[in-house]
Amino acid sequence: MPSFEIIGAVVLGGLFWLWFESTRVREIAVARARSQCHVHEVQFLDDTVSLATIRLARDEDGHVALRRTYTFEYSDTGNNRQPGNIVMLGRVVQFLNFSPQLAGADITLH
Repeated sequence: MPSFEIIGAVVLGGLFWLWFESTRVREIAVARARSQCHVHEVQFLDDTVSLATIRLARDEDGHVALRRTYTFEYSDTGNNRQPGNIVMLGRVVQFLNFSPQLAGADITLH
């Protein structure tokens, strides 16, 4: 098998793994944002999160992982949209933030 085909297969495998892992991390982010909206008695709008940034970062053990920041919207009155975001390091929620209007809503999770 020529080296071009091997390299192509490795690249495609890596892209598939990245897509699959990103889908799983996004599902975790949606579930956590939904549960925190329920805890704070606000409505989680559109039932989704949106990827804002993706970067390489180190976890607490010094291992390199992808740090993804997702944004979402919620409503505290039913007539407005408020921004929130959730930061994931690998599959772990690092930080979840509601807008300043929801007092005491910054949550740091480890």
